[in-house]
Amino acid sequence: MVLNVTTKVSSLRFLSNMRIEGVLTMPCPDELIATASYIGTPGKGILAADESTATIGQRLASINLENGLDGLAERCQQYYAAGARFAKWRAVLKIGPDDQPSQLAINENANGLARYAVICQENGLVPIVEPEILADGSHDIQRCAHVTERVLAACHKALSDHHVLLDGTLLKPNMVTPGSEAKEVSPDVVAEYTVRALQRTVPSAVPATLFLSGGQSEEEATLNLNAMNKLKGKKPSSLSFCYGRGLQQSSLKAWAGKKENIDKARAAFLVRCKANSEATLGTYKGDAAAGEGASESLHVKNYKY
Repeated sequence: MVLNVTTKVSSLRFLSNMRIEGVLTMPCPDELIATASYIGTPGKGILAADESTATIGQRLASINLENGLDGLAERCQQYYAAGARFAKWRAVLKIGPDDQPSQLAINENANGLARYAVICQENGLVPIVEPEILADGSHDIQRCAHVTERVLAACHKALSDHHVLLDGTLLKPNMVTPGSEAKEVSPDVVAEYTVRALQRTVPSAVPATLFLSGGQSEEEATLNLNAMNKLKGKKPSSLSFCYGRGLQQSSLKAWAGKKENIDKARAAFLVRCKANSEATLGTYKGDAAAGEGASESLHVKNYKY
């Protein structure tokens, strides 16, 4: 779901895939580039309403369907025919003692993401590549920055090794923050460390970075994104959002599962959409902080994906 609450943009026309005797061939790179660039337009972002592995795994098991790389190409063709133009795949890593995550774990996750990405592109879909470093732990922001840079560097090397068209990809990483059990830092500090990590590891061909909220409160995620876009200096790409919990909490609080609260919930959702849209431009003034639940931490310790 692509959100646009600041500007009215004409619909994007996509180029058709080349077909030979009814067989899907590698799509025109222009389509992938146009899709990725459109999603990364400043002022826009994504509501990530995807399911966790545990949840979707149970649902797929009920119809005897496996979730993974096997058969992904065929599924992508079906999704493209149904109108989909992008997909997302998460690979989760955790900072721990003894230099965890290991380089082996980082490389294996990076290669899995790259395999998914090339399969998507071969079948017309822009891959959103999501290497997520969980916030669990007592590590400081320097440690998170070090691990984030290792992970992002490995991911983009793997994407290059698999001949993925970087111009037709989108990156969805964690923000560089201290661990959930460590002392908090200001949005300006988060912005400095996060943008620096991107500058060191993300090729300029990647059109946009769409951050995950990672258990931050709605307001915290918005303030951190706003600080990044206010930061002086060249950014490696457009900086936007692909939030799940970071867009849902105040709306869920307002709704409370009651039909009579639907309009109230919609209004709360639009408030957060507008706040994050402004954050992509570095113009958010903090006027959405008063929303119910907006400042509540959404971190779940040892959350299982």
